[in-house]
Amino acid sequence: MTSHITTHVLDAVTGVPAAGVEVSLSRVEGDSITVLATGVTNQDGRNRELGPQRLQPGVYRMRFATGEYFAARNLPTFYPAVNIDFTVEEGQDHYHVPCLLSPFAYSTYRGS
Repeated sequence: MTSHITTHVLDAVTGVPAAGVEVSLSRVEGDSITVLATGVTNQDGRNRELGPQRLQPGVYRMRFATGEYFAARNLPTFYPAVNIDFTVEEGQDHYHVPCLLSPFAYSTYRGS
């Protein structure tokens, strides 16, 4: 089973997949944030089982525990966590939310 939301995390410092990054998926409704699922990236920096097979339309947040990831590698970082908010729309089968990390920058895009 592949969930509605997947991710791939790459470490821009080493140029390899970021294994062991804790990731959470939450629903955001106004000031309310409800955690739906948590997981960890595999050896390829991926998590394909983050949450249900189908999400209702709305705003969601993926949280990447970047501070813990870099601390485990004895690297200081400016970002203790990276939060990416995105909108799920009706009729979309899959959302892939990748994250490219470094201790002092990150980027993301709507993947496929």
